[in-house]
Amino acid sequence: MENMVNIKINGMPLSVPADSTVLEAARFAGIDIPTLCYLKGINEIGACRMCVVEVKGARSLVASCVYPVNEGMEVQTNTPKIQESRKMTLEMLLSVHNRDCLACKRSGNCEFQTLCNEMGVEQTNRFDGAKPDATRDESTLHLIRDNSKCILCRRCVAACADQHVAVIGPNCRGFDTHIACSFEKPLNDVPCVSCGQCIVSCPTGALTERDQCTEVMAALNDPEKYVVVQTAPAIRATLGECFGLPVGTNVKGKMVAALRRLGFNKVFDTDFGADLTIMEEANELLERVQNGGPLPLITSCSPGWIKFCEYYYPELLPNVSSCKSPQQMTGAVIKTYYAQKNNLDPKNIVVVSVMPCVAKKFEVRREDQDGAGEGIPDTDIAITTRELARLINMAHINFNRLPDEDFDPALGVSTGAAAIFGATGGVMEAALRTAADTLEGKSLDSVEYTEVRGTEGIKEAVYHVGGMDVKVAAVSGLNNANEILSKVKNGEGNYHFIEIMCCPGGCVNGGGQPIQPAAVRNFTDLKADRAKALYEEDKNLPLRKSHESPLIKMIYEEFLEKPGSHKAHEILHTSYVPRKKY
Repeated sequence: MENMVNIKINGMPLSVPADSTVLEAARFAGIDIPTLCYLKGINEIGACRMCVVEVKGARSLVASCVYPVNEGMEVQTNTPKIQESRKMTLEMLLSVHNRDCLACKRSGNCEFQTLCNEMGVEQTNRFDGAKPDATRDESTLHLIRDNSKCILCRRCVAACADQHVAVIGPNCRGFDTHIACSFEKPLNDVPCVSCGQCIVSCPTGALTERDQCTEVMAALNDPEKYVVVQTAPAIRATLGECFGLPVGTNVKGKMVAALRRLGFNKVFDTDFGADLTIMEEANELLERVQNGGPLPLITSCSPGWIKFCEYYYPELLPNVSSCKSPQQMTGAVIKTYYAQKNNLDPKNIVVVSVMPCVAKKFEVRREDQDGAGEGIPDTDIAITTRELARLINMAHINFNRLPDEDFDPALGVSTGAAAIFGATGGVMEAALRTAADTLEGKSLDSVEYTEVRGTEGIKEAVYHVGGMDVKVAAVSGLNNANEILSKVKNGEGNYHFIEIMCCPGGCVNGGGQPIQPAAVRNFTDLKADRAKALYEEDKNLPLRKSHESPLIKMIYEEFLEKPGSHKAHEILHTSYVPRKKY
């Protein structure tokens, strides 16, 4: 039994876990104490003072997010003194804040705006006056920082540190304090890996993805262009949150219907590219195991992780799979095989991808991503889940009333192995399904490798297949990646295969996913609930192994010859470059 203590909140007796904070204890009483800086497990600094409460016997108001409960404690959460303190905090923050809320992408989903509305804070107040100089950093392909909307909560700083890179922090002091890179360098000149975890942590519009909705609409309205869209497996498990549906709702059918109504010529599933990735990656693993190639083989689906490796572990780049990501493979096949089959000029095809990841905006501009020929990018525009929701709203499509529709068939056939790519451990499990069948020389009944499932940052397992023990690790979050890679670099671990996902929990928790307020993030396991939708889809699909897909078989027979062929390497594989940190 968990140790419990007895306390009172607003006069109501409660029994709560002894290791709770006052903030967590209030939750048991059905009271959401407001916060701005607090993110559980990431930013627990008690700095913003929005969560203050009165504790009997305490000399002053205390920050409930970091104040532990104890036996007999009596707490008040909503007295006039507390209300006055919270409102004054909001007024002071608003006095130096950019109030152009109507033009802000976070309007309606801004924690600061919500609290100001709830507390009755007026747009002009007693603290109005001078404002600090505010910088706007537009140097990167994936993100825009607007410090005029920053409230110095330091969530982004903590999220960046939690991803090991720690390239941003508070500069200067007092009134001039602002969040920036060392020596005021632009973000593009420091080893930022484009993961976007700072964006989904930000409570305001100070950090946003570089929006490309206008580019997508321009392509859709160009009669000379054949515009194709592909959606990553994780999108179906998260897009519904943008339209008020519960976390973890699979909206694949409605998503396809919405994309069709936006005017795309074809709506394809990136799960096809995921199946193709598995074919190439499993073949690469088998070749290295059987022929003495560099081990461990490390997956290459996550562009944020690739960038991290190029910056921080360039000596391990030979271990990284040369396979392009599913996004790039799908785009390359659309502009080669699909274009030939349908008599289309690849130069007139615009491939738009919907991804859970802002690093994909960087990936589409990488060199060696032009399988259809020099100057023809595999994917032209990568947008996030949030941008897709924005496009749907711009077109006044009533998402929740849409019927369920299917992907276009030419590239819409996929397997359960592809569906689980969006969860940490999913790429590993999918590859093992194909590699195990190949090593054993038969189709195995067991397809679930549950040891690599779950939201833990590092999962390890050993599987006996084909007469050998295969040691694997599935890792998400770059602090965990750094731990595993340090072992590999030092000759420890002796893994055969490592999956690394940049974002904690994998793509379902990517930097391009719907932004949930702290009140949800702190008490809901977003990673687990979203991943559950993908595993449910996998379980219910008739095909659960990539090599069993009839479409995959056909493409190799008609076009790619076999996994790892010269043609496959020309179209589906890429290269990497060591990057200087500064």
